[in-house]
Amino acid sequence: MASSLTKRTIMDSLMKLLDERPLSKVSIKDIVEDCGINRNTFYYHFSDLPDLIECILRDEVDQIMDSYHGISSLEECIAAAMKLSTEHKRAVMHIYNSANRDIFERYLLEITEYVATAFVDNLIAGRPVLPEDRIAVIQGYKCELFGHIVDWLGRGMNHDLEKQFLRLCELRRGMTEEMLRRSLGECQNTSRLQSSP
Repeated sequence: MASSLTKRTIMDSLMKLLDERPLSKVSIKDIVEDCGINRNTFYYHFSDLPDLIECILRDEVDQIMDSYHGISSLEECIAAAMKLSTEHKRAVMHIYNSANRDIFERYLLEITEYVATAFVDNLIAGRPVLPEDRIAVIQGYKCELFGHIVDWLGRGMNHDLEKQFLRLCELRRGMTEEMLRRSLGECQNTSRLQSSP
């Protein structure tokens, strides 16, 4: 129990320090001093700073996945995908603008795929949809969410992405349902062709 508390303390310490300064200005020495532990304790839990960052991001992704089931709207998708970035804005910007950007992007892709899948599967809800169409729609939303968030991060989070995305959702209302309706039609045509002599 004490070991998991120590690990959590180290993770929280890095996020706190990243709220104050860039990752390049944070050392393991800073973290252990902030936590009141020794270096050996740090290395018992993490091999280096990238390992610590990866652990923090893995934990955040797991929490998001546990919190969001059955996403019913694109609005929920963007809120879920942006959760980490909005709750720890400065820390995320410091990770994103560091040599560890690839770690962040990998986990962002995982989050966006998860929320896009939850959204599309909720819309399908037992309707016969061609498997390849389901995959194509999920992939489209995953890439769109990821692209919007990366663009937002690249611009320094200087605009209200959620508001912009909500407006886009309003302009596109009903389009996902139409795509699924077309897939249903294709699915029925395929069934008729297969059953005809």
